Amino acid sequence: MSSFPDEPAGGAAGRHARMTGRAWGVLLVLCGAIFLEGIDVAMLNVALPSIRADLGLSTGVLSGVVSAYVLGYGGFMLLGGRAADLLGHRRMFLLWLTIFLVFSGLGGFATEGWMLLVARFVTGVAAAFMAPAGLALITSNFPEGPSRTKALGVYAGTAAGGFSLGLVAGGVLASFGWRWVFFAPVILAAVILVAAMLLVRDTGGDRPRGGFDLSGAFTITGAMLLLAYGVVRLERPGDGPALTAGVFVAAFLLLGAFVAIERRSSSPLVRLGILRSAPLVRVNAAALLFMLAFAGFQFVATLYFQELRGWSTLQTGLAMLVIGIDTVLAPTLTPRLVNRFGNAKVLFGGIVCAAVGYLLLLPLSMDWTYAAMLPALFLLGMSFALSYGPLTMAATEGIAEDEQGLAGGLLYTAIQFGTALGLSAVTAVSAAAGGGLEGLRAALVVPLAAAVLGALIVASGLRSSSATPGEPVRDTPAEHPATTV
Repeated sequence: MSSFPDEPAGGAAGRHARMTGRAWGVLLVLCGAIFLEGIDVAMLNVALPSIRADLGLSTGVLSGVVSAYVLGYGGFMLLGGRAADLLGHRRMFLLWLTIFLVFSGLGGFATEGWMLLVARFVTGVAAAFMAPAGLALITSNFPEGPSRTKALGVYAGTAAGGFSLGLVAGGVLASFGWRWVFFAPVILAAVILVAAMLLVRDTGGDRPRGGFDLSGAFTITGAMLLLAYGVVRLERPGDGPALTAGVFVAAFLLLGAFVAIERRSSSPLVRLGILRSAPLVRVNAAALLFMLAFAGFQFVATLYFQELRGWSTLQTGLAMLVIGIDTVLAPTLTPRLVNRFGNAKVLFGGIVCAAVGYLLLLPLSMDWTYAAMLPALFLLGMSFALSYGPLTMAATEGIAEDEQGLAGGLLYTAIQFGTALGLSAVTAVSAAAGGGLEGLRAALVVPLAAAVLGALIVASGLRSSSATPGEPVRDTPAEHPATTV
């Protein structure tokens, strides 16, 4: 198998496969869930200034409202993937979709910053269990080949559309009151839950043996929390530098403890052998950097439009509407490009588009017209269209069914951890540069640097794929062929 396949598998018979009406129904339900996750995060970003004004939150707490969700999401994602494989993809999907619904609604009733932080963290944990189960249901319900490529293309396009269209939806809802940004996902989640109960079924495949690695889950979650907190502390370099250094040391110690636990565990949260695949590592590193860049940009853009330019939440959402072009292109154009050029080349083109877009935004000024911003925003929409689908396809391509949850967990951990780091990094850089326009302009260097690094990582895979095959994803090559980038 190929983590960045040049062509979809399946042969002549597969090329002529057609999806049934029920298959489309299942796909739409699962797409609705991943769209819900994306739109939930994006809508909140647009409403942040309104939340700050109403609850009197500092910039650090404000970014923490978003980080609480993505850290809960990223921190428990690997455990969520393992739970889906062990307990059943459908069971985990329905259970945690219900919890997502409940705590998203509770966030809308928050009257203090800490209440919002708790609600967002638990909602993120719910998403951590739901997302890998949903992705595993996609890969187990659609056979590898053209039908799965098509399904994953639609699925990834819907996910990307949630991130971009959520900005518009958030602007509209926040104009009626920021609490609707929390209540609207409850309605959508309820509809998806009912449809999922009626349509989605497990495929009945064998489940892996073993138990839960709770110690591994908590050590990796603690490490991620400490890393993000350490980055946020950098916004005040003179405020307790010893404590800041101690936070980073503790984070790396926990990472070391996680590796030690996984090596000894009879049922590891992450089978470390899977990380011997250089292509798999490249896929997840690219996903982390791609989302680090976009999350940082999103936060900076929201503050620029609303707090510096004085735009309303609705105006901000409409300004970002052009990024939603990925909703149309991702499920239509991207699968065709992948079939013709392969995942790696399409992904490289997408990340390069992002890098150029962030570069165009660097001369940000108070008198910029929307027409001056439009080319950069259009390139960011193109980058999502060309990148998100190939990342999703590459992360699960050829993985055994009993590790589909793990593969999804690894991908979404990278995505959410990248999101958390992006928010922390731009907050730190903006504060260090003095805030205001100069601070936001300096913070835009973070997305640009992350996108350039991501493009270089993908480019290294392009070179190596033409020279040597990658390492096997499993320790038994006969069962799981080599992965190449």
